[in-house]
Amino acid sequence: MAGRPREFDREQALLKARNLFWRQGYEGTSMSDLVAELGIASARIYKAFGSKEQLFREAIASYETKEGGFADRAFAQESGIRPAIKRLLEDAVRLYSRPDLPQGCMVVSSAASVSAENDGLKVWLAEHRLQRTQQIVERLRQAVQTGELPAGTDADSLGDYFAVFLHGLSIQARDGVTEARLLAAMNVALTVLNSST
Repeated sequence: MAGRPREFDREQALLKARNLFWRQGYEGTSMSDLVAELGIASARIYKAFGSKEQLFREAIASYETKEGGFADRAFAQESGIRPAIKRLLEDAVRLYSRPDLPQGCMVVSSAASVSAENDGLKVWLAEHRLQRTQQIVERLRQAVQTGELPAGTDADSLGDYFAVFLHGLSIQARDGVTEARLLAAMNVALTVLNSST
């Protein structure tokens, strides 16, 4: 009598796929890679997730609501602009440097460069990054309106500055720059807020 097939844990499969895409990128991850990593047949992957692209999009959503949701948490839980920006960058450094996860930001690195056939994914991820930039800008504008930052502060340029720095942290972490060095760089970056008082 044949044994029953292994119970399929969809959430566990999604987590494994997410980390694989995060580590290897969208195009760098083949269907055979996913089969090997998840330990299930491609037919079961298609049945559970629809397609490789749908699995990737779901993996990005998983990242953004869990580990990658650090920016939302920083802005929701810190009332002042300085503590919020500091926590945003500090949590980014900690996540991007975690030894038990792929380095860097999944949204920054997993489909930064793709072929024309996957251009839709590239645009979709760019929109996610631009939304994060806008979130930072809006929080800085709010700080100007409430008087926490001086009236003459250029919130848009300051927001772009922190977004550039945030996304640069991802690249540096993937290149092997240590957490200690990234945190030191973060402290330098934060000094721009001191000059905005």
